Amino acid sequence: MAWRPEHGSMQELVGYLKDALSGHDQNAQRYATMMLGQAKSSPATANYLAYILSDGPIFQELSLSPTDNILVRSSAAINLKNTVRAHCKAFPQSNMIFIRSAVLSTLQDPVSQIRNFAGSVISEIVQKGGILAWPELLPELLALAGNDSSSVTNDAQEGAMSALAKICEDNKQSLDKDYHGQRPLTIILPKLLDITSSPSTKVRAFAVASINSFLPQLSQAAGDSLDSILARLFHLAEDPSDSVRRNVCRSFTQIVDAAPDKVLPHMGGLVDFFVLQQRNIDDPDLALEAAEFWLSIVPVLLESMVYDEEDILRLEGDADDADQEDRAEDLKPQFATSKTPRIITNGHAGMNGDFVQTSSSGQSHNDDDLSEGEIEDGDDVAAANVEDRWNLRKCSAAALDVLASSFHGAVFAVTLPYLTENLRHRDWPNREAAVLAIGAVADGCMDAVTPHLSDLVPYLLFLLEDKEPVIRLITCWALGRYSSWASHLEDPGDKKRYFEPMMEGILNKMLDRNKRVQEAAASAFANLEEKANKCLEPYCGPIVRQFVQCFAQYKDRNMFILYDCVQTLAEHVGPALKEQALIDTLMPAIIQRWTKVSDQSQEIFPLLECLSYVATALGSDFAPFAAPVFARCISIIHQSLEQYVMSINNEAFDKPNKDFLVTSLDMLSAIIQALESRQSGELVETSQPRFFDLLLFCMEDPSNDVRQSSYALLGDCAVNVFHQLHPFLPALIPVLIEQLDLDNIKGEDIDQGFSVINNACWSCGEIAMRESSGMGPHVEQLYQRLLGIISNPEVPTSVNENAVISLGRLGVDCPQTLAPHLEEFAKPFLHIIGPVEYTDEKADALLGFNRIVERNPQSMENCLADYFKTSAAYARHSNSAFRSGILESFYRNLIGYKNLIPNFELFLQQLPTRDIEKLRTSFNL
Repeated sequence: MAWRPEHGSMQELVGYLKDALSGHDQNAQRYATMMLGQAKSSPATANYLAYILSDGPIFQELSLSPTDNILVRSSAAINLKNTVRAHCKAFPQSNMIFIRSAVLSTLQDPVSQIRNFAGSVISEIVQKGGILAWPELLPELLALAGNDSSSVTNDAQEGAMSALAKICEDNKQSLDKDYHGQRPLTIILPKLLDITSSPSTKVRAFAVASINSFLPQLSQAAGDSLDSILARLFHLAEDPSDSVRRNVCRSFTQIVDAAPDKVLPHMGGLVDFFVLQQRNIDDPDLALEAAEFWLSIVPVLLESMVYDEEDILRLEGDADDADQEDRAEDLKPQFATSKTPRIITNGHAGMNGDFVQTSSSGQSHNDDDLSEGEIEDGDDVAAANVEDRWNLRKCSAAALDVLASSFHGAVFAVTLPYLTENLRHRDWPNREAAVLAIGAVADGCMDAVTPHLSDLVPYLLFLLEDKEPVIRLITCWALGRYSSWASHLEDPGDKKRYFEPMMEGILNKMLDRNKRVQEAAASAFANLEEKANKCLEPYCGPIVRQFVQCFAQYKDRNMFILYDCVQTLAEHVGPALKEQALIDTLMPAIIQRWTKVSDQSQEIFPLLECLSYVATALGSDFAPFAAPVFARCISIIHQSLEQYVMSINNEAFDKPNKDFLVTSLDMLSAIIQALESRQSGELVETSQPRFFDLLLFCMEDPSNDVRQSSYALLGDCAVNVFHQLHPFLPALIPVLIEQLDLDNIKGEDIDQGFSVINNACWSCGEIAMRESSGMGPHVEQLYQRLLGIISNPEVPTSVNENAVISLGRLGVDCPQTLAPHLEEFAKPFLHIIGPVEYTDEKADALLGFNRIVERNPQSMENCLADYFKTSAAYARHSNSAFRSGILESFYRNLIGYKNLIPNFELFLQQLPTRDIEKLRTSFNL
């Protein structure tokens, strides 16, 4: 006979259940909790609780409100779960049969909260009684979740799958046990994979979550099904549901931990998938789950950073080869590095633009590129040299660098145990990989690493003397990555303890007996120079002396990175190199190498770049060395132009490498800027062939790089040797005007094309300030070109800024020609020049604009308020060293407008209060 509850007992129990979860009467709540505790051990109580949970007929007769119904049934579920946990093994079988039947039926309840409670009770029963005690459960749940009968309600499917997910999570080990030759998991997993195709979002999500329970340990059954699991996960990666994809993210993360070899072939697609999920702004939990993937792959990356056995055999015991000459195949082609466009809006009016800081090999030595201090060779050479190949090890280190930059301290927390285990490993490949990891996380994890650097840096300095060259090499690179930290230590004692030994250690390794270590040390030192900047000034003596020894000992390949070290030092300490003892030490070594390198050698590119930095640093002190360098650059330019003409006229001749022109033009710019105008003028006047004839040819060269350097040189000549430039302006200016035509820019070279126009705009402004009214015949054409630039929305900001400044400078001495056009260009002029830093060039442009306005004040109607704002802004910066007369020119125009505008006070009120106050105090308005 089926068990039935007694109405009175049920009503009493319902009262206790309700009071136990109600906070309205604490005394009633305590009493109810006590009574329920006393009744827990009774099997009959468990039956009552199961009956109430399942919403049995007699319970329904109590006619509770919907809210109380859910409250009481939830309380029954909680108490039933606790009762099962404590006493189920003592319950008679008949009671367990009733309880199982009741809670199983509850999985179909329309209230999801109740279904979830039922699933928790079912999982507890399985956990306490074991799988075999309820053998029909799993097949029944799988049938319900999978809708095998095609008639299961959606609520029942979700309830069954939710229960399965809890069972899988709570009973992982028991589900993978062998029961009479069979493991439940081998039956469950295929069925779960099928269920992931359910039309129900919740069922799919629960199914993936259930599979995830078995992935971390990856038992035999899960391992055997892993290919099928992966195939299904890749399909589910495109599921429209965030909750499903959230569980898919967790799946992949766990598989990476448990079986990385299975996912490595698919890493490209996985990266794309996780990047997409992490950008999900609508579901932060999904984005967080995706972010966990990146941390999970850190151990995989660390393991992949160890050299493989084949590479170890090639690298182990690498010989001391510093005295061996380089083979021809060791020398890769060299490329000149273009100067940045001349920029007159950045506050650096002296140089009017800076060099791009790159290595002499044409590669940046920025510590973000993870180059490990090596020059990356082409494929033909790379195949022969382990260190020059882009391989899994380097790719893994680069990936670790990226992850560290994104997740910071969390990446270091995962990396630290690996470092602890491997930094002092007896096998050098493990030590090397650990040092590589230290360097890889430097940028992104600096805050987390810093507390450990007091121990790490001395140990890295110790590793500089490791017997294995590859360890010394990677240690140089890693120390370079921390040079910013060391160079910016504020405590003098700390600087002496860490920075000076780091600098000395890397410097010493520049003369290592192994050429690859020399190269890595030189690259690391160039990085240190860049980070330390002027902090190196007190150490210029020993640094220069070490460089000179390197000049004496280095073979051809490492000479390129040595040039980089010299030019980076010159860039960052500048005038500190002007000490005569340093000049007497450094320059003979450079000149000796200069005389050895032929005009046809590609080594001339980095050598000229190096010399240009040195010339800029030494200024007029470079004069004793200038004449032969200047003459040689003229000769190289002449030879290159002749070869180009011959190649055009005769296809049998090869076209010359344009880098000969670029580096020579840049060197001429550096000399002309460095020397006094009288000295530069003499070099220009005496050059053969004539200097400006060659420059004119270069200004019309088809190469953007050549033209960019040509117009930079033209502007430098206007600033420094205008007397020598002036006679050639009738020939040069028409070419300059033509260059300002935006139609000359080809789509594939758009960035470089804008750089050329940028330099042309700058040189135009410099010429205008010196040619004065002599620019009159050209102003109209120049105006049309400059207007085309500032009116084009696709033109970069820096080019627009240089264009409006050139336009304004034309107005200083030719305002009458530009005044009729004022209405056309005034608004874009004011809009573009506003954010530009206050320099002498901007002051020139504003003076010219004021003179144009003075001749056509009525044309400012559409932007008069902007003009007043510009006037106020200038007044706020008038204490700076600007050209005289500018405030007066503003004053004249503003007073003129005050007299022209009928209701001037009303006009002023449209301006910001700050501007009004400044206008009143500075211009008496």
